[in-house]
Amino acid sequence: MALGWHYTTDLKSLRWRCGYCGRSVGGNVGYRREESCDESKAVYICPYCENPTAFVAGEFGGYGQYPAPVMGEDVEHVPQIVRNLYDEARRCVQYTAHTSAVLSLRKLLMNVAVNLGAPENQGFRAYVDYLNEEGYIPPNGKCWVEALKDKGNEAAHEIAPMSKEDAIMLLDFAEMLLKFVYEFPARMK
Repeated sequence: MALGWHYTTDLKSLRWRCGYCGRSVGGNVGYRREESCDESKAVYICPYCENPTAFVAGEFGGYGQYPAPVMGEDVEHVPQIVRNLYDEARRCVQYTAHTSAVLSLRKLLMNVAVNLGAPENQGFRAYVDYLNEEGYIPPNGKCWVEALKDKGNEAAHEIAPMSKEDAIMLLDFAEMLLKFVYEFPARMK
């Protein structure tokens, strides 16, 4: 019994979103410390993908989940290079690499513009203008693109790191933009 872990055992039932497969799951099978009734630390096994997720009681109540769930939703009909950047940004948020997430989302916006016909090797402003002029930015969405541009510039050129709130806000916008540009039109075909 390395490090004092038992074989799988029954734990109190718990629901969570798996950080590996992304499914909303529940279960009561996992691991706990040997000879311990302390439920402040436990490892649950996802009943779908069978990967382990640790739950550790926080100092101020609640539980931390490791790995955390992937942020954002899958978006259909997205070109592979754009999907890779979107998934990279989602994983960055999952693992608290918020500055990296913002930089990936900035790059994602550039790749979306090029995929939709913008010329390569332009400045970021040219890509934003292209998306706006060609009608790819939804009504009232320009402020979101500007926020992504500004936060992306801040992430690239300033010392201060990006916050979790910034990364999640921009990821939400990127998800909405990808659905607007790729998923919804493909559904209509």
